[in-house]
Amino acid sequence: MIQSLHIEHYALIDRLDISWHSGFSVITGETGAGKSIILGAIGLLLGERADTKAIKAGERRCMIEAEFELTDKQAAEEFFAQNDLDFDGSHCIVRRELTAEGKSRAFINDTPVNLSLLKELGSQLIDIHSQHQNLLLGKEDFQLNLLDILAHDAEDLKKYKDLYAHYLTTRQQLKEAKELAQHSHEQEDYLRFQATQLAEAALKADEQEELEAEQEMLSHAEEIKRNLYMAQQCLEADEDANTLERVKQGISALQSASKVYAKVEELTRRLDSCYLELKDIADEIGQNADEVEYDPQRLEQVEERLDILYSLQKKHNVDSVGELIQLQKNLEQQLALIDNSDEQIAELEQALNEAQKAVMTQAKQLTMMRQEAKKTLEKDIVGRLIALGMPNVTFEVKLTQTAEPGWSGIDKVEFRFSANKNVPTQPLSQIASGGEIARVMLSLKALIASTAKLPTIIFDEIDTGVSGKIAEQMALMMQGMSRQGCQVVSITHLPQIAARGQHHYKVFKEEGDDSTLTHITELSATERVEEVAHMLSGSTLTEAALNNAKELLSSEGGI
Repeated sequence: MIQSLHIEHYALIDRLDISWHSGFSVITGETGAGKSIILGAIGLLLGERADTKAIKAGERRCMIEAEFELTDKQAAEEFFAQNDLDFDGSHCIVRRELTAEGKSRAFINDTPVNLSLLKELGSQLIDIHSQHQNLLLGKEDFQLNLLDILAHDAEDLKKYKDLYAHYLTTRQQLKEAKELAQHSHEQEDYLRFQATQLAEAALKADEQEELEAEQEMLSHAEEIKRNLYMAQQCLEADEDANTLERVKQGISALQSASKVYAKVEELTRRLDSCYLELKDIADEIGQNADEVEYDPQRLEQVEERLDILYSLQKKHNVDSVGELIQLQKNLEQQLALIDNSDEQIAELEQALNEAQKAVMTQAKQLTMMRQEAKKTLEKDIVGRLIALGMPNVTFEVKLTQTAEPGWSGIDKVEFRFSANKNVPTQPLSQIASGGEIARVMLSLKALIASTAKLPTIIFDEIDTGVSGKIAEQMALMMQGMSRQGCQVVSITHLPQIAARGQHHYKVFKEEGDDSTLTHITELSATERVEEVAHMLSGSTLTEAALNNAKELLSSEGGI
């Protein structure tokens, strides 16, 4: 339940701090005093969309913060653990900040969170019922959700949705497999031609580079051979120009000098090493020169092979033999799929059939649970509506099955209603008046509160369209919800409901020299008498109105 609310610089609120109580509380105030502003601030805490226009004029930011006591400890621990949030085991603080630049930040126990997480937590903390929510009564999804809450089928519904998701995935896989098989069969001859052509080419990964190098060598064989012989002759020519012989003579001269001049011993060793290296080089040059031969036949073979590789690369729009080899593998895989497509499709069809059977089995389980909940819902709502001044009411839940399963099963639900004798029921949203809709919704909320253990529910003028005795019965119903452990807050204009509250808050405006501010205060017993008297008689406070207010509060247990 909500324990405290703090608002800064929001709309007409400069600063507001209010403590909330368990049980049944009421909020009253003149139209336009700012009750909807407070609801709007709470809505921001629950993850609703932010608007910079909500920031108080002249301020750069607004902030809303609330502290909650968490009644469902197990669910709370799971939520905070799954989302890696600090949790003291019983309380949490939620904060929302909005700047004039349009930046919005949300925090749970001082940890920054995104709005989706804030919404998820908010849905577990407060249910705000507004007149807009009355329109949901005509929505099938809303009606089915109410039925599921009463059926306690959350685990079965989750299991069904998992099965249905698997069914949809399998169905899509089968569709894609059939489309691929059809397309592949249409292209099979061409694919086989391409694969055969590449296979016959007997491609090797490094072949192109090696052939290009060999082609370069064969094309310049005579030039290479001539240059190699020239290099060899520079080293091993006749004795007058023989580089090696001259180096050898130099070594001999240095050796003689080193006998009397030790300083040249190192030079002797170095020159001797050079001589050995030059001799090896000369030998290798000669060997390479002997190996180089101009072979026009081999050159022709190399060029023909390269033409094949270049042609294949151009045809398939690739740049290397490696890519051609990968293409060949892909073609072979596609052909393998074509060869095995019938078998794969048969397996997927069997899997789809099994998935559909599992979905339908679980859907029927949901239908059974909803049928039982339907009986409870019809009986309970009729009893509550009779208490709310509709003695001839008929309320029924029409549950029908669809031909194809959907995300919620195979059930379609429709709430049907008649407030008068011998009048056939019609869809609730089409026949019920505003006051009747309000009473039906309150009855539904009361039933859900007792079933789902809602921690906090705020009714925003749920009493629209009713008065007198009916308003008193609505107050009793809200009071009953609070006794079942639900924190109930009702924003009301009716004294019959205001008098039933255990705690009474008043929203009012304060006109300043240059601004108008909204405030909320908890009324004392004396202040409650005056407020209820105003609600009974208007702006003029008479002695009779005060006496009536005292009597009403006394009889309702408000004082």
